[in-house]
Amino acid sequence: MPERFRQTGRREYKTMRIGSREFDTKNRTYVMGILNVTPDSFSDGGRFNRMDAAMAHTEQMIQEGMDILDVGGESTRPGYTLLSEEEEIERVVPIIEKVKSEFDIPVSLDTYKGRVAQAGIDAGADLINDIWGLKYDKKIADVISKSGVPCCLMHNRKEPDYGNFLQDVAADLAETIHLAEKAGIAEDKIILDPGVGFGKTYENNLEIINCLEELHMFGYPLLLGTSRKSVIGLTLDLPVTERLEGTLVTTVMAVMKRCAFVRVHDVQANVRAIKMAEAIRDSGNEKQRYY
Repeated sequence: MPERFRQTGRREYKTMRIGSREFDTKNRTYVMGILNVTPDSFSDGGRFNRMDAAMAHTEQMIQEGMDILDVGGESTRPGYTLLSEEEEIERVVPIIEKVKSEFDIPVSLDTYKGRVAQAGIDAGADLINDIWGLKYDKKIADVISKSGVPCCLMHNRKEPDYGNFLQDVAADLAETIHLAEKAGIAEDKIILDPGVGFGKTYENNLEIINCLEELHMFGYPLLLGTSRKSVIGLTLDLPVTERLEGTLVTTVMAVMKRCAFVRVHDVQANVRAIKMAEAIRDSGNEKQRYY
């Protein structure tokens, strides 16, 4: 990473409060479980857009070890259809309200629209997950700032047009961080996401996963979202229903590169992979054993 971007780092925050829970973002990797209440998600479209199915799946993911629930009302798969704010609000608000009334779990809302974010926060959302890094709707930064909830800000571009890929990603994220600062979003409320599968070629996606540690220069916790994505399907030549093993490899890499969160569909398998990877990674920190 070019030296001029190494000077942009903030102090490293070791904990983050999301909802009623404290997250050790320095030493742990947590699981954000995906709940798509959409009819057209690339992976599980239509499976959980009924209230009873959504609640049953939420309960299952909690039992499997999920740490945060991420609710999405609009598919963001390639070629997705833009949803109106009203329709997105109608999809996500009842789900958020029901989850918060029945379960003790932090809830993230996956949206890039200010009005939807505000409605979600009013319904009880504890975190806003913006795939456009505050760059799509200028109002969302103020909504996040005034509410005081944390946010996950993702790297994205309309087209994968890069000069120097890693340098350009760093510059784009620096712009997002500037927008957050300008709106008054507290530094300890920010998570960064490199945006695997968004505005990137297949080769770009592999490179950003391989170079995740470079993004620690900003000083914020990192979230990796690769679950069942095309970079796995293209590498292994497998359909979306057979990408668990590939996802687990990226989750292990996230642990080794000290990402604080992974966003996944298959909670139990990823929780187990994280536990094993953390045990191996942290074994060198124990006192010297003598035999």
